[in-house]
Amino acid sequence: MAKPVFPGVRIAARLRLAAVAVTATLITPSPALAGADATFDQAFDMFEGMLIGSGGKVLALIALAVAIFAMVRGQFGVKEVVLPVGIGIAVTAGVGIVTSTITATI
Repeated sequence: MAKPVFPGVRIAARLRLAAVAVTATLITPSPALAGADATFDQAFDMFEGMLIGSGGKVLALIALAVAIFAMVRGQFGVKEVVLPVGIGIAVTAGVGIVTSTITATI
């Protein structure tokens, strides 16, 4: 004889649990699949343009200014050098990586 899945739970509670599971399965939206949908193209183009254009330059300059300010205060360390370099790399290379991931071009 097989053991019950939930031994301490009564049959009515099991049926309620099964009904909730079936209802949740039926009302969940269908998955979004890749295709020729252009829903987020405008927002994506705006975000990409900001990072590649003046927004990315402003982020890199702010990081550089923070690093220089920290060095002037005497807090020289690895993070003062890595922060502006990391932000610069993330802005330049990161946008291309994210774009290729989102557009799913193979």
